[in-house]
Order: sequence, then C-alpha cells, then structure tokens
Amino acid sequence: MHIDLTGRTALVSASTAGIGFAIAKGLASAGAHTIINGRSEASVVESLDVLREAVPNADVRGIAGDVSTAEGVAKLTHVVPSVDILVNNAGIYGPEPFFDVSDDTWERFFQTNIMSGVRLARHYLRGMMERNNGRVVFISSESVLNIPTDMIHYGMTKTAQLSIARGLAKLAAGTAVTVNAVLPGPTLSEGVKAMLEEAASKEGKRIDEVAVEFVRTHRASSILQRPATVEEVANLVVYVCSPQASATTGAALRVDGGVVDSIV
Repeated sequence: MHIDLTGRTALVSASTAGIGFAIAKGLASAGAHTIINGRSEASVVESLDVLREAVPNADVRGIAGDVSTAEGVAKLTHVVPSVDILVNNAGIYGPEPFFDVSDDTWERFFQTNIMSGVRLARHYLRGMMERNNGRVVFISSESVLNIPTDMIHYGMTKTAQLSIARGLAKLAAGTAVTVNAVLPGPTLSEGVKAMLEEAASKEGKRIDEVAVEFVRTHRASSILQRPATVEEVANLVVYVCSPQASATTGAALRVDGGVVDSIV
C-alpha cells in the first residue's frame, strides 16, 4: 500500500518530540505539507532541523504556541487558517494519588488533553466539511479502558477524547470527512524514557530492558510483551489520515500491543 498525501496540509499539535514528532515525520514522508507545533520557538526550530535531516526535501514548517490555552490556539489558527489533516496529539500525563490531585491539576489536564483538541477541531472541522474532505485524529490511550488508579485524572481526559471524536464523526455524517481516535498502549517515547531513566541507572540496565520489564509487570495482559515504538504508533495514524482509510470513522483504533483484553 502506497500512501500519498501530496497536496494535503497536516497539523500535528505538540509534535516536537515523541509520538507527535513520529506522526509528523510519517505524514511528511507521505508528501503532506506538515506543520509542527510546540510550546517554545527553540523546540520547534530544533525539531524542524531533525525532521528535515530525516526526510530530505520534506515540506514542513513550525509554529510555536501553547495549545492548552485559548490564546495559543487562536495564534496557531490565525497563522494556519485551514488544514486537511488535524492530529490532536497534545497531552500530558503523570501518576499522582487521587486524594492528592488538586483542582488546579484537574483543570490543567482538562485544558491540555481535552480543550486543545476541542478548540482546534472547532476551528478546522467546519472547513473540512465545507470542502467535503478531511481527517481528524485524536491521540487517546488504552487508559480509556484500563483506567490507571494512579492516574484517574489522566484516564478521564482520554475517555473524554473518545466521546468527542465519536460525536464529531457523527456531526460530519454524509461527508468525506472522517474523525477517529487512536489508542496507543505503553510506548517508548522520550517522556517514558525519562521516567525509566532513574530505574535503569540504579539497576545497571538499558532503558529498553527496563521498559520491557515494566510492561511485563504492570501491563501483564500485553500480547506484544514490550512497549511499542513511536514509529509503530505513527504508522497507524498516517494510515488513518490517508485516502485509503475513507471508510473508517467514529472508531477507537487500538495500537496497544494487545494490552486491552478484548476481542473487539
């Protein structure tokens, strides 16, 4: 299968590193004019340099802006008023006991993980429907089904993304616009590597070894029995953004390595 996104403009929020960067790289490799987004100008510039080196002649640009705020989204949409592909990747996570999670933390997770995608979709989806063409993807998590007791605040936001994606897909019914959610499982992103670095150093092991042990201990239902790579997650997202995925909409698509113990 050859995915050709030439002539399409794609925006990936929070895409200077991790899964977001891998998605941006995949879309650029498929020929899309790809827009990288990050909070700081420095991180955007650095990521663009890495992307251009990895994908020679890539048609890419970067826009700094914090999409967890209405002001950041307004800045971004002013510079980029229209896109054909929107990947809502912005998200934060972090374990914290439920009884210690403050209102401010709940609000921060809500604004970053939920409202960033709501605001961007509210701006871009209308144009897609008018043009009768487009793709919207929310990067959710297997935590929507396996709510982690040490990250209930996170699991809530990921579940909300599924509701929003499904509702928007129904809103776009009868058009050639699709809206889907992708649910990664344990993924060896930069953020996860940073979390595991201390344990790896203490145990004298490589981070990838500690990551495998983490999955087998804390996600024992995993069929893959290892974390996914960011590229493996990005591959599914690029497909969902392609013309070949035209009959897939309103779906929650798992790339969780079989962590969720379900046949559907």
